Amino acid sequence: MPKINGNEIRPGNVLDHNGGLWAAVKVDHVKPGKGGAFAQVEMRNLRNGSKLNERFRSADKVERVRLEQKDQQFLYETDGMLVFMDNETFEQVELPAEILGERRPFLQDGMTIQVEYYDAEALNATLPQKVQCKVVETEPVVKGQTAANSFKPAILDNGVKVMVPPFVGQDEDIIVDTTTMEYSERA
Repeated sequence: MPKINGNEIRPGNVLDHNGGLWAAVKVDHVKPGKGGAFAQVEMRNLRNGSKLNERFRSADKVERVRLEQKDQQFLYETDGMLVFMDNETFEQVELPAEILGERRPFLQDGMTIQVEYYDAEALNATLPQKVQCKVVETEPVVKGQTAANSFKPAILDNGVKVMVPPFVGQDEDIIVDTTTMEYSERA
């Protein structure tokens, strides 16, 4: 595996550090008035989700890991496990539902997601950035209130609560951004 210098670490890089796999979340390059420059790296463990702040000098060598990304189609859920089909080999793979975390309700039948693997171990799963949902419950549309930059609460068909603009009514389809879990646009 390629080794990189401490000052070459970028957000999103996956590092093999202290016997674990860590994703660099935030990287700040610090150049103090006294002493050498260093990179202050905030990292998240890909296996258990714990966080770590570490300093790397430019002379420090870190092992960078490349994860294999595969597109997989969601089939069904059984006993807390999500069953996906690999789009290339058509093999079925079971992954724990916790791999999606709080974005789990946005997973829909037949949806293709991207799963990142290290050897045969699934470490991370990413939903499409925009997902279409139906508003099942919200306050009625009030005439003349569309000019105000205010949002109202709405409950989606998957049970998630989001804030929507006042012109969105019940039984309307909307697009939700899965990275921020907020209203994006009308469908």
